[in-house]
Amino acid sequence: MAAPKAAAGQEIGRFDYVIVGAGSAGCVLANRLSADAGTRVLLLEAGGKDNYIWIHIPIGYLYTQNNPRTDWCFKTEAEERLGGRALSYPRGRVLGGSSSINGMIYMRGQARDYDGWRQLGNRGWGWEEVLPYFKKSEDHFAGADAFHGAGGEWRVEPMRLSWEILDAFRAAAAEAGIPATEDFNRGDNEGCGYFEVNQKRGVRWNTAKAFLKPVKERANLLVLTGAEASRIRFEGKRATGVAFSYKGAEAYAAAEGEVILAAGAIGSPQLLELSGVGPASLLRELGIPLLHALPGVGENLQDHLQIRTVYKVGNTKTLNESANSLWGRAFMALQYALLKRGPLTMAPSQLGAFARSDPSRETPNLEYHVQPLSLDKFGEPLHPFPAFTASVCNLRPESRGSVRIRSADPKAHPAIRPNYLSALADRRVAADAIRLTRRICAQPALQRFAPEEFRPGLEVKSDEELARAAGEIGTTIFHPVGTCKMGSDGEAVVDERLRVLGLEGLRVADASIMPAITSGNTNAPAIMIAEKGAAMIREERKSGTVRAF
Repeated sequence: MAAPKAAAGQEIGRFDYVIVGAGSAGCVLANRLSADAGTRVLLLEAGGKDNYIWIHIPIGYLYTQNNPRTDWCFKTEAEERLGGRALSYPRGRVLGGSSSINGMIYMRGQARDYDGWRQLGNRGWGWEEVLPYFKKSEDHFAGADAFHGAGGEWRVEPMRLSWEILDAFRAAAAEAGIPATEDFNRGDNEGCGYFEVNQKRGVRWNTAKAFLKPVKERANLLVLTGAEASRIRFEGKRATGVAFSYKGAEAYAAAEGEVILAAGAIGSPQLLELSGVGPASLLRELGIPLLHALPGVGENLQDHLQIRTVYKVGNTKTLNESANSLWGRAFMALQYALLKRGPLTMAPSQLGAFARSDPSRETPNLEYHVQPLSLDKFGEPLHPFPAFTASVCNLRPESRGSVRIRSADPKAHPAIRPNYLSALADRRVAADAIRLTRRICAQPALQRFAPEEFRPGLEVKSDEELARAAGEIGTTIFHPVGTCKMGSDGEAVVDERLRVLGLEGLRVADASIMPAITSGNTNAPAIMIAEKGAAMIREERKSGTVRAF
């Protein structure tokens, strides 16, 4: 469809589905729902097109995060257990959303994650039931088998470089009891190995390329960039469309079928709250008319806090030296320009490991992201000495946070409070994680590199000291989920078919619906949620169980 001209307050058209957010989930939804030629689909994206060069060069996440061209540039509130620090909280604001700025790691999590969702009463969300949706869109470099798909839109490839220090860490992990593995995505991700990434021959593969570009000429699909949703409109308890700003004017799109929120764990609850759907006390305080009280909107925020332990090394090269050398940077650029190889193809982390913080754990509850580099803070220069970082996160944190709007202004960023390490159990896991890292780094396989703990430092020993240090060196790994929880309890926002409870014509289909965070990186699960959500919507349309359009 051709993009409409904007006029103040105009209705730009009537659609069967209005999707808010062209990110990891929204691009999938737009592709699948517009596959039915008689269905009119509108996809709204607040950001711009994905035509910025640093989106496509893998190392470009250094320039797309905290950049208003591609990132919402959110910040958390000051976090008590992180020494009062407020963290940058990157979320994609561009076609492809966070898949355009993230670490590109393809990770599904563990079978027990999804079986746990089902055990909470969410029928149809167990591992065996979601696996087909992971496979549906996958194009795995090794081809199809019982766990992987081939020929789909979502390309998965191995890393295109290796580092001696990472190979040694993998060997040391095996000596510490963490076995080597070649595939983290078969339901049991225990072990240590190299991550697989969403790239195609050394170029980032985002959901805009994968799912939007092939269908951009469909006559029944309209994609608007620079269209920032401000409110969902309702008639009674039924969602009837979305108001949004577009080309300097206020516009409106009518949804004759459904409004589908795919704005992520920050954007989806924010839009619900702005529209009068959420905690009654919050909305009253801000003077927003209450349409429907749902106390769980914006609650249940979960995220993975990565504890960035750093080790100085010798007798080997790391990225620190190359990045701090003019000739080193020139050589890296040449490698990429000629061969699409070398450090410019790097995901932020190359080597991964999944382990137990203590032997009582049924499955791994820790994830390592190991990098041949080190720095004091993301965005700052690399250290001048050779070093590696062994970031480790608690996969199943008990701490819970919130996302709450501050005012009725749609352009005002919400208050994001992850409440990291607020649960005592999380502080214990953090201490155990640092101890496990020390045990790995003391193994024979690493000793020829003389690893020396730089952060947090060997003087930090007790549980209390280690937990405090974890807060001082910890930062988000960009996995916010859970703020529009799927379920049937008092905090639930959507049911097992992703319909907003108590309302009609409104669904949420993104990472915000996770009742519990998955045991790994969250981009692939968000794509799966959109795949499954689209299948349910199409099934209902075909069977006539929703209002005829």
